[in-house]
Amino acid sequence: MQNYKLTLQYDGTRYPGWQKPEKGGQSRTISGKIAAVLNRMTNEEIILHAGAKTEAGVHALAQTASFKTTYAFSPDEIVRGLNQYLPTDIAVIDCKQVPERFQADLNAVSRTYEYRICTAPVYDIFTAGYTAHIHPGPDVKRMENAAGYLIGTHDFRGFSGGRQKKGTEKTITDILISQSSGLTITITADNFLYRMPSLLIGTLIETGLGKRPPESLMAILEGKEKAEALCDPKGLLLKSVQYKSVQLYKYVETGALSSTESALPHGTQ
Repeated sequence: MQNYKLTLQYDGTRYPGWQKPEKGGQSRTISGKIAAVLNRMTNEEIILHAGAKTEAGVHALAQTASFKTTYAFSPDEIVRGLNQYLPTDIAVIDCKQVPERFQADLNAVSRTYEYRICTAPVYDIFTAGYTAHIHPGPDVKRMENAAGYLIGTHDFRGFSGGRQKKGTEKTITDILISQSSGLTITITADNFLYRMPSLLIGTLIETGLGKRPPESLMAILEGKEKAEALCDPKGLLLKSVQYKSVQLYKYVETGALSSTESALPHGTQ
């Protein structure tokens, strides 16, 4: 059994998200499009495991996914085959062979999302598809004060659109709000609940616009309130999925497999 790890990009505008398609059925999801091509390449029903399950309209700069097959393709063959038949708004930028025990979702240690906001009076038409528009822009200081309440390990059930009763404790390690040709909000956490990235950013924007005080985020974390403000998904991108390390394999000129240890504390390769 061969195990492969993909790194891919996609424009999520016309998709209902990454989520796994129904077994045996046609799907408009991103994973459905990729699995359909892999099914044709392998004559097998491929199961994809994603580093992060992005939601409707959300883009990805570097999503990761893994799958197993009995076919011994070279990584280059997989990249060429997928990119030949996938829609033009989904692109595989890298493929590596990995040990059978590796799984893109279970082995990920953190995920990073980025949110881009254009604060100019006139929307830049060349970036509008991947940038939210808020003019005048939200107050950065208020947003930073609010973000301080979110850093650390908390029960983020109030920042989820799902009905999870267990597993709602997550750890946010960093929230960075930067100003350069607009605003960029970057959030890194060990994992995210359903709609958690959108609700976190939407709530921070609410705070920056003066619609709620920064300290009100404590009420959400304590379960006294529930976040309801979703950000515009077109400004939200999955920036990267981080892994500690993985034993990667590469084909040598003889066609045999050789291994190399790759430490991945901050990236997705």
